[in-house]
Amino acid sequence: MTITRMKSGARMSQIVIHNNTVYLAGQVGTEGADIATQTRDALASVDALLAEAGTDKSKLLQVIVWLADMADFDKMNAVYDAWIDPANPAARACGEAKLATPGYTVEFIVTAAL
Repeated sequence: MTITRMKSGARMSQIVIHNNTVYLAGQVGTEGADIATQTRDALASVDALLAEAGTDKSKLLQVIVWLADMADFDKMNAVYDAWIDPANPAARACGEAKLATPGYTVEFIVTAAL
């Protein structure tokens, strides 16, 4: 069993690869920005981390979305729908949660295949 950890700090790794599965830490956008900007920024981080791990969004398995306020659901989805590969959509869940920092409005937790 091989586990590779990338972009690791004392608390967590941004990328963990186990067998042929890539797990990303929760990705957020620019603190204090509007929901569309935070969504775009967070998904750009997802793209960059997936590329660093050797994969891309066409191989997404699961996306978990946490919104600080479900009133932002439609605005987040407008950006997400333009980003997702329509031929290869992931299994997805979305819920409302109090995020770790009040200036964040959305967080994406992503799992992908290599």
